[in-house]
Amino acid sequence: MENIGNKIQYQIYSTMQNPDPDRFPVILEEWEELARKKLADGPYYYIAGGAGSEKTMQANLKAFTNREVIPRMLRNVDQRDLSVDLFGQKYPFPILQAPIGVQSIIHEEGEIGSALASAEMGVPYIASSASSVPMEKIAEAMGDAPRWFQLYWSRDPEIAASFLKRAENSGYSAIVVTLDTPMMAWREYDLKNVYLPFLAGEGVGNYFTDPAFLSKLEKSPQEDPQAAVMHWTKVFGNTSLTWDDIDFLREHTNLPIILKGILHESDAKLAVEKGVDGIIVSNHGGRQVDGAVGALDALPKVVEAVGDKVPVLMDSGIRRGSDIIKAMALGAKAVLVGRPLMYGLAVAGQKGVKEVMQNMLADLDITLGLTGQSSVSQLDPSLLREME
Repeated sequence: MENIGNKIQYQIYSTMQNPDPDRFPVILEEWEELARKKLADGPYYYIAGGAGSEKTMQANLKAFTNREVIPRMLRNVDQRDLSVDLFGQKYPFPILQAPIGVQSIIHEEGEIGSALASAEMGVPYIASSASSVPMEKIAEAMGDAPRWFQLYWSRDPEIAASFLKRAENSGYSAIVVTLDTPMMAWREYDLKNVYLPFLAGEGVGNYFTDPAFLSKLEKSPQEDPQAAVMHWTKVFGNTSLTWDDIDFLREHTNLPIILKGILHESDAKLAVEKGVDGIIVSNHGGRQVDGAVGALDALPKVVEAVGDKVPVLMDSGIRRGSDIIKAMALGAKAVLVGRPLMYGLAVAGQKGVKEVMQNMLADLDITLGLTGQSSVSQLDPSLLREME
């Protein structure tokens, strides 16, 4: 397969004689700047903001900066392999599109646009419980393209079970259970902007089409949308969950169960003991606990605790190809990418998401070769040095 880095790089340089002043940015920060111009304060900060003083967002980025790559020379990197194997499936690239809800506030194409961009690239799309459109519509749009489903574990067990069944019936191949959001965090920008899109009926597509949810309403969401939203506020999160409740998931799905939000090695060990199939080291992009450990800093101990028993993935702070290399060198089997793709969505819908994804993968491919490595699956900690 042609190396994607060389292909994308030459495509860009080929426009040198006839540059298009309106072409998409290459620099990631310029995507964010354009997204900021397009979005009102509420939607922008709902995507770009974090919990409290945003110390955790800073910690995520600092964790990558604190690790330096040590390139090796003369190692034949003419052909590079970016493919990974996860849960019995082979994917061409070591990234997945992170689950992000309420994408209708970012662009009119919303989740469908993001999902189609992932499908074009062969990158698994993780559909959020808080999607603006039902999971079935996303699945229909994607066809046979790879997709996982992210579960926000409802306080109503019938809703949680229904979501799992619907995902399995719709061709999703894994369940990502987000553990770090049993309730909404203290997000200062959202509070300042008085912005919670769910209360306006955004991001509830899965709930308003769910038989278990609808059975608890006196009137349909179309007849009484406010009552439906108020019921959503009562059942969205579940602060009473314990490790014993993991058994509930296995009772209601045969799909691989991946726990997202693990940062402590003891929790990683408990996850393995409960028989889950995978772990995602994540602090929700810094949107839940202010002052939490950077996700990349937490990754090595989680990987050590788990060993080779289950695959460990990682998100929170991935911005460029070198970040992917650092995460995989520290033991992540793949990474999830969130905010950069949402900036692409804000700027240009499906095309923007694909463009950002292509650029990141091209950067990964080229940087991999320049470090003297030919396969992402063979990266190890010897590639890195931690700054003192």
